[in-house]
Amino acid sequence: MSKPISEMGWDELVPGAALFTFNGDINYNIADIQPEDRMYSETSSKSMSVGDWRVIKPVWNSETCIDCQNCWIFCPDTSIIARNKEMKGIDYEHCKGCGLCVSVCPTNPKSLLMFNEYETVEDALGKWPEKKKKGEE
Repeated sequence: MSKPISEMGWDELVPGAALFTFNGDINYNIADIQPEDRMYSETSSKSMSVGDWRVIKPVWNSETCIDCQNCWIFCPDTSIIARNKEMKGIDYEHCKGCGLCVSVCPTNPKSLLMFNEYETVEDALGKWPEKKKKGEE
């Protein structure tokens, strides 16, 4: 490589390169380590803001959340803010809008849904779907 990965643009990465969130092998339970204590790789969005290019974002509804921590465990950039096994919010500065948190949310309706980047959280919460009963489509 001609320059470090951290100085490359999105179109300069070596074809076939994998961008890993964490450095080296993880020989611990990632769910037991707070985000600020994790060993991030230089290619993780944890070290750079992605809020300027995201087009959709997850919105969290505390009314339907059961604090299962699935979103916190699976978020590739630790953009889910949780303390003492309770969801507290989303770090929009580092969230890239991948939607993984929404896909692993088990609640009905989901506690996290994707909305347009420019939609306010208040407006998004006002559009939240009602709970579907068994047999409803």
